[in-house]
Amino acid sequence: MRAVVALLLSFTAGAATASEMADSTTRRPHELKEVEVLGLKSAPDGANSAEAVTRIGSADVRRLGIDAVKDVSAIAPNFYMPDYGSRMTSSIYVRGLGARMDQPVVGLSIDNIPYLNKDAYDFDIADIENIEILRGAQTVLNGRNTMGGQINIRTMSPLRTRGLRASLRYGSGNTLSVAGSYYGAFNPSLGMSLSAQYGHTDGFFKNAYNGSRLDKENSGALRWKTAWRPTPALSVTNVAAFGVNRQGGYPYALADADVIAYNDTCAYRRTTFADGLTVAWAGKRVVVTSLTSVQYLDDRMDLDQDFTTVPYFTLTQARREWTVTQDLFTKGARGKYGWLGGVFAFHKSTSMNAPVTFKDTGIAELIEAHRNDVNPHYPIEWDSRSFVLGSDFKPSNTAVALYHESTYRTGNWRFEAGMRLDVERASLRYRSFCNTGYSTYHLMPDGSRELYSHTPVDIDDSDELHRTYVEFIPKVTVALDLPSLTAYFNFSKGYKAGGYNTQMFSDVLQQRIMNIMGMSALYTLDEIVGYEPERSFNYELGADWHAYDGLDIDAVLFLIDCRNQQLTVFPPGTTTGRIMTNAGRTRSFGAELTARWTPTDDFAARVSYGYTNATFRNYNDGRANYRGRHVPYAPSNTFFAEATWQPASLVFSGIAPSLTANVNGAGRIYWNEANDRYQNFYCLAGLSLAFTAQKWSVRLWSENLTGTRYDTFYFKSMDRSFFQRGLPARFGATLRLSLQ
Repeated sequence: MRAVVALLLSFTAGAATASEMADSTTRRPHELKEVEVLGLKSAPDGANSAEAVTRIGSADVRRLGIDAVKDVSAIAPNFYMPDYGSRMTSSIYVRGLGARMDQPVVGLSIDNIPYLNKDAYDFDIADIENIEILRGAQTVLNGRNTMGGQINIRTMSPLRTRGLRASLRYGSGNTLSVAGSYYGAFNPSLGMSLSAQYGHTDGFFKNAYNGSRLDKENSGALRWKTAWRPTPALSVTNVAAFGVNRQGGYPYALADADVIAYNDTCAYRRTTFADGLTVAWAGKRVVVTSLTSVQYLDDRMDLDQDFTTVPYFTLTQARREWTVTQDLFTKGARGKYGWLGGVFAFHKSTSMNAPVTFKDTGIAELIEAHRNDVNPHYPIEWDSRSFVLGSDFKPSNTAVALYHESTYRTGNWRFEAGMRLDVERASLRYRSFCNTGYSTYHLMPDGSRELYSHTPVDIDDSDELHRTYVEFIPKVTVALDLPSLTAYFNFSKGYKAGGYNTQMFSDVLQQRIMNIMGMSALYTLDEIVGYEPERSFNYELGADWHAYDGLDIDAVLFLIDCRNQQLTVFPPGTTTGRIMTNAGRTRSFGAELTARWTPTDDFAARVSYGYTNATFRNYNDGRANYRGRHVPYAPSNTFFAEATWQPASLVFSGIAPSLTANVNGAGRIYWNEANDRYQNFYCLAGLSLAFTAQKWSVRLWSENLTGTRYDTFYFKSMDRSFFQRGLPARFGATLRLSLQ
């Protein structure tokens, strides 16, 4: 162990400045010797956070009914995670940054397991103890794809919780959630917990084509957690989590008709497994922590890609992915100086096939009609009324990073400096194939046709592509710590990895077929195969003010200069896929304000507001110049307010009633680069009445109480506009039991 410590001390790396996660109204500086929380990259001296952070404690989690990452949308200012598509769709937007596909802008860690694929972000989590949402670039500590922030979720520990816990939630849409957990201890230093969860919903959207429910879902999860403290200095925790999901989804309505109607199946299924081992050892002046995880993702998406009632084309994407991560770091403090440093490495290997099947109308209108308009005297006819554009991929990523952060105190001032060196190798092996053909006819003067020729279409392309990214990432913080006020200035660099546009290979095949037919292609593989990393330079000025007993105020001003921002677009023409591209430069500035007020034991209130102005400074896609236009999909405003009244005078026979009202809102949200389509600011109201006893509680709740009509998503495909409506008003009840 001493050898490991000595090795890490030679290149000490970066530290998070987040204090121990607790209820949002509580700060508990933790000492170096407390090994239960050493898996978190927290400040070694227990300092207050010198960055924008929102903490949601266990009481808030239960009161707000939070059991998934999407449930915290808008609670943290400028944090927006829309609910659309399927569980695969986990787009997050923070301060004007974000993307609909591929690399995320916010990292996610659950019980110290870092989830590197955002397609696996959206799942239910039982027994959440607390949530921490850090906004702003977290790249020095957490690496690639955290340039917008980091979400840390911790579930309950069997060393702190005992007995049986169960919950039953039922609501509109025949939505049911059942969860049960048991927490037991073999002795004071060894405990285990096992939790199981099942969810079902009939959904809220109907396909007018056949009357079926589109967003129906069944899901289940198991989690096994072991916590062992063999000595006061050593802590070992292992968490194994298994989840399954079977879902419909993609309730996209044609904008002109305002009706969801398509003929082919849309569905999403997912199976996941993750295991994370945390080992922490605390010496007299140093702590060594090892975080090891293994993750497996097996999912399949079936899509009626034209979302109409006619047979154009469908997509099936099946994927299996393994990810291994290792994070080894040390931290310590001596006098005025504190430090944290380490090494992080990961390897991700994926096997995916994504065939696009062209059907009768797609062949007739997208291929035959285009070709015959060019040469009507020699029309073509396809051999069959269905054929497949096949695509097989084997992408892989391997990376290693060194990171460091030092803290120095003098008087009331605190100075922090961090840096990270990140090296990543991205590879893609692909095979694109198509085996079909068409006949060419000669149109005779009398209108009859005679066979002129037959052309086989036999394409089988394969290759292996590689890209290497080397990135140096700095961070500097100056903070002033006073008894009731922490003020700070941050400069940090954010980084989001580049990648490959796998969803466009079917369109490249389509372009190859066009060439065979004598028609010019719109683009080639070299033009759309990849996209570059996204980088941001972040400036943040903030303050955390304990105004007086019962009132805390956090305020932040930020400016983000982003280069090569990654955008998801649909290329011109009758394409079947999406492409990730890079805008030249964007700028985002704004403000955030959070206030928490607890004037009495009977009443508590919380308000958060975020404003973002994110615009293009340099982006021309060859068709239009979008300078000065707003970056799409990121809301300009987010708002959340909540008030809870729990009168002690009404407690009867140990049963305490409480009434909670909340409202959250977002908008304006621009849907495209031209800014001619948008969702105006909207608010959703919620109300709940709870009765809490020592061993049970009942909560009656409502969401979107007023039935506000709003859109969560908009896009264009094949020159048609589609959107998805937000969920309607919903009502239900939740029963919780806690038996020791």
